[in-house]
This record gives sequence, structure tokens and C-alpha cells, in this order.
Amino acid sequence: MAAAWPPAGDFVAEGPTGGRRQEEPLTILSVSKLTDLPKRILIGRALRSDRLGETLLPKRIALPVFASDPLSSVAYAPGEVLLVLSIAGVSAYQYSPWIAAAVVVLMFTVVASYRQNVHAYPSGGGDYEVANTNLGPRAGLTVASALLVDYVLTVAVSISSGVENLGSAVHFVIEHKVLSAVVIILLLTLMNLRGVKESGKLFAIPTYVFVFAVFTMIAWGAFKGFVLDDAMRAPTADLEIKPEQQGLAGFAMVFLLLRAFSSGCAALTGVEAISNGVPAFRKPKSRNAATTLLLMGVLAVTMFCGIIGLAMASDVRMAENPAHDLIRNGQPVGPGYVQDPVISQVAAAVFGEHSFFFVLLAAATALVLFLAANTAYNGFPLLGSILAQDRYLPRQLHTRGDRLAFSNGIVLLAGAAMLLVWIYDADSTKLIQLYIVGVFVSFTLSQTGMVRHWNRHLRTERDPAVRRHMIRSRAINAFGAFFTGLVLVVVLVTKFTHGAWVALLGMVIFYGTMSAIRRHYDRVSDEIAAPDEPSDDSVRPSRVHSIVLVSKVHRPTLRALAYAKLMRSDKLEALSIDVDPAETKALKAEWDRRGINIPLKILHSPYREITRPIVEYVRSLRRESPRDAVSVIIPEYVVGHWWEHLLHNQSALRLKGRLLFTPGVMVTSVPYQLQSSELAKKRARKRQEWNAPGSVRRGPVNEQTKEPSGRS
Repeated sequence: MAAAWPPAGDFVAEGPTGGRRQEEPLTILSVSKLTDLPKRILIGRALRSDRLGETLLPKRIALPVFASDPLSSVAYAPGEVLLVLSIAGVSAYQYSPWIAAAVVVLMFTVVASYRQNVHAYPSGGGDYEVANTNLGPRAGLTVASALLVDYVLTVAVSISSGVENLGSAVHFVIEHKVLSAVVIILLLTLMNLRGVKESGKLFAIPTYVFVFAVFTMIAWGAFKGFVLDDAMRAPTADLEIKPEQQGLAGFAMVFLLLRAFSSGCAALTGVEAISNGVPAFRKPKSRNAATTLLLMGVLAVTMFCGIIGLAMASDVRMAENPAHDLIRNGQPVGPGYVQDPVISQVAAAVFGEHSFFFVLLAAATALVLFLAANTAYNGFPLLGSILAQDRYLPRQLHTRGDRLAFSNGIVLLAGAAMLLVWIYDADSTKLIQLYIVGVFVSFTLSQTGMVRHWNRHLRTERDPAVRRHMIRSRAINAFGAFFTGLVLVVVLVTKFTHGAWVALLGMVIFYGTMSAIRRHYDRVSDEIAAPDEPSDDSVRPSRVHSIVLVSKVHRPTLRALAYAKLMRSDKLEALSIDVDPAETKALKAEWDRRGINIPLKILHSPYREITRPIVEYVRSLRRESPRDAVSVIIPEYVVGHWWEHLLHNQSALRLKGRLLFTPGVMVTSVPYQLQSSELAKKRARKRQEWNAPGSVRRGPVNEQTKEPSGRS
């Protein structure tokens, strides 16, 4: 039997061959009807590239988009400080105002430093661009690795913390923590795939409600305490704390305070996202980004200090192991006790439990913790796009999707965050130990790079006013580099054994992966670079040996033979594989009867293989004449239904895959459109011409003829 080539529709055309018009992509018609409608329902209509400017953010939307992480961290950062201090007992709580003051100084130092960054590097590279430009590629890649890890952890921590807050009211959520966290991550992913501007509008309201509720709580609490002299009492005020380590002093107490400080530094996560997202701001980009940074810093430190102060005034009690370390009437509260977050206890003391403002703040807190992950959803794809442009990540991450968002980066971030949530069982207490290591690595290297940036410009600048400005900026960045470097050491020392080593391992994995990708791209680029002098690639082959694969004489075969004749090759032959003598004999007879003036070569295949004999024959031609080019021409069918793809083209795909590794061999597909493909084309044309109700308009307003406003 002659080889079925193509045996009764063994191929499906997949390339734009045969003179197909660009506006009719036949190969995807049968699949697009299954995927396009759900895609449009979920993420909306595709946007043209020239509408990118319409997706830029004003400051009122950019604040919740890029600063939701540091703003929402006040929901858990004060609690982390008190949890650590509780190890030494309630007496250690007296140090919490000093820890809060240190966090405030650090926050304003970082904000002031990054305001210099956004003016000096407005392109959106942020810490990566600063370190890469001023400290070298290795430092830049280290910063990029740290930021990528931190963005993934931001999503995992924020979602897990939000699930725990919501679970205190909805028991189903806490009973299915991982499932709930994964569902919320998928919803956030979907909203971000719709575009930055649309997701920003969705996130703005709950973020501003949260900020309003917290400031209302602080103001009302201050009024009750200072004016009304009301003794506010938290629900845990009557509990006692059993110290895990009694009588801490000296170095042990210093270490505990440093650990509490490093936990409070969680309030700074996400600050760098604004410097990475400068391109998403409206013009003037740098000034708007700097203003947003300052506003974010003021709001975050005010809320953080206010909650710490009210927690002290209302006698909030927290413990790392509440079942054993919290004492009521001389007895531990037991495993059935649920420890509410500090912000919830303060709200109960200020507003009263189950009051309107208490419920409002609780709902806004849970929601904003979910939305805090949006900081990473904007920072990770932008950074991934820049890294892809620099060939450290796959180039697909540099491409914008239908809604002008970096869709591939968004999906990659969601997948990594869901993996972390699954591994750590959506436990924010475990996940938060991995947190803030990466962000302080990027802080320190970025500010060090900014110092070198100003040093380089000061060597050439002669204008006294400009030099004074540069010297002031350099001093700010130098202090920022020193302070954040000191905090980085503290974080590594106090958190390494508690889980920070996992974040460092993630950074090493990212660094190694990106380095390997860059080496691969560089190697390929060097290999395919066009040389200045003539080479074998630019020399015309001595001859072209064309081979048309046939199984029987039918219309696709005749079209392929006609196309091959048009190529005017030096040698042209038809090739068939003999796997059934009877069909091979019938093929020869039909070939002779029609008088086809192309030689027909038969290859015998005793083991009924098709791909191997063809590949070996082509390679033998190359060995005999290495300077000849071999052109393999394959007749293929074009089908119109998705299920037909499963019934055709299998042999062709295997053969093409093998021939790709053979130098000097070109494979050409000659498509033959079946009736089903023509019907699919007509259906697609109808879909393109169909207009939804209300979508037809008379034209742009500025082109319409305006009627006179008054009578003539």
C-alpha cells in the first residue's frame, strides 16, 4: 500500500500559505468561536494600541492601585509588633510607641528616597533600572529577583490574611481557607486582565472606605480619650499574658525589640511599586508619582501610629500562642479561643461591638486586604515586561494583551501565588515570616545606586543651583541606603530561622533562572547574527531538489504538483511510501494513465513506517550533495471544525518535527480547502459583520453635522 500522504485528509493547514489573505485567518476560525465569546464576557472588548493613553491613571485612582498594599498593612503590622513583644509579657508593650516611631522614621526615609527615584528614572524600571544602571547587571538582577519574590508573597500574604479576617464572620471561608484564597486570587486576576484603569476603579472605593473608617476611628478614639475622658476597653483588656521568656534583659531584650521592629516593617511593603509603575501615571508622570508617594506615606504612618496608640489606650492583649499564653481568671483561654486582629479589637473599644462603624471597618478591612494584592498585580507584570525586554525573561511577558495589560505576567503571578497559598495552607502567620526580606534588598541596592547616580552627575554639572539640588538628593539617598541596609541586616538576623531563608532561596532560583534565560538569548543572538562578509547562508545553493509527497492521485496532490512545477527546481520528483503493494500498484497505474511528467519514486517500508523512510531519504540527498537545498512539499487539507483537527495532520506534524533538525531542508505546505473550511469562513464573516444592539452609531461626534441651534 502506498503511504497515505495525506491519507484521506491526513493534514490540516496551519500556516498562511497558498495566497491566503491576512484578514481571513482560516486556521483559527474553528477555535475562536469557542474561546472569543467567553473571553470577551470576562475581560471585555479588545483595545487598540493607540488607546494606551486612555488607560493611564490619575492620582486619585493610582493611589489605591499602587498603594493599597502599604495602606492595608496597618491591618496586621501593629498586631505583628504586639505579638512579638508579648513573648516578654505585657510589660514589654511599653516599647511599642518607640518601635512605631522607628517605623515612621524608616517610612519617611524610604518615601523621600523614592521621590528622588521617580524623578531620576521615570521609565518604570524602578529599583531594577537604578541598580542595573549604576551598580551593574548583577546588582540589577539581584534587585529584580528580590522584587519578583516580594510581589508573589504580597499576593499570598494579603489574600491569606483577608481570608482569615473574613473567616471570623463566615465559617465556610475559614473551613476552606485554601479554596477560598484560590478563588479570590482568580477573581483578582480576572479583574486585572480587564485592564489597569478598570481594576483601579473597582479597587478605589473599598480602599478609600477603609482609609475613611480608620481615620474616623482614630479621631473618635482621640476625642473620647482626651475630651470625654472615656476609658476605652478592648475585648481582651481583662486578660493576662503569660510570658514565654520571663525576665528578658540585655542582649535578649534588644534582640526581641529588633525582631518586633522587623515585624512592624511589614508596613513598608509595596512602597517600591509606585516607582515601578510611573509609566501608568498621567502626565506629568514623575510629579504625579512623587505626589502619590508622599500621600501614601502620610496616610500609612498616621494610621499605623493611630492604631498602635489606641491599642495601648484600650489595653489590647495579643499572644503568639493565645490558647496557652492568654490567661482568664487564672486559666488559659484554651484552644477554642479566637484571637481577633488588633484593628478589630480597637474598633470594638472605640465604636462598640456590632455597631455600624465597627461592621463597616471590619468589612472594609477584609476587602482591602484582598485588594492589597493589586499592588503586586501592577508591579510584577510591569517589572516582568522590562526584564523580558532586557532578555532576562521570556519575550512573551513584554507583550500587552487584549486590554493593554501585561496579561502573561498577570497569569504568571497568579499561578505562583496560588502555589504558595497551597504549600502554606493559606496561613498568614507562616507566610508573613517570608515577607519583607526581598523588599529591603531592593531598597538598599536601589538607594546605593542612586548615590552613585548623583556622584556621576555631580562630576559634570557646573550650575550651582542644580548642584545644590543634587547634593541634597544624594544626602537623602545616602541616608536611605544606610538605614534600609541596617534594617535588612536586622530582618535577616531576626527572621532567618522563622522562614526568611525560603524567600532567599526563591531569590536565588529567580536569579539563576533569569541568568540562564539571558545566556540562552545571547547565545542565540550571536549565532544568528548576520556576518559582514559572505557566508554559507547568503550563498545561493548549487541546486534545489524538490520532493512532492503523495499517497494517491487526487486534487490536493495535483495542486501540490502544479505548485512544485512553478518553483522551477533543478530536480523535481514525487515520493510515496510503499506499505501496501496493492495500493502502490494502483498508484503507479493511475500515475501512468494520467501521463504525469514527474518521476514517481517509491520507497519500500517493510515495517510500515512513513516518517523514518522519508527523513532518511532526505538526509541521504544532503550527504550526496551538501551544497544542494532540498524542498519537501506536502499537500494538506484545511478543515473548519475544531474536532477535525484531531483526525488529521498527525503524520505531517511528526514529519515536520523531524525535518526541522535537518540542515538545508525546507518544508512547504500546499493547502487544499475542504468545504467545511469554507463554511467556517462564512460563519466568521457573519460574526464580524454582526453588531450588538446599540453598537451601531452614526459616527464620531466631531464629524457629525451640527444643526442650527435657533430658527432661520
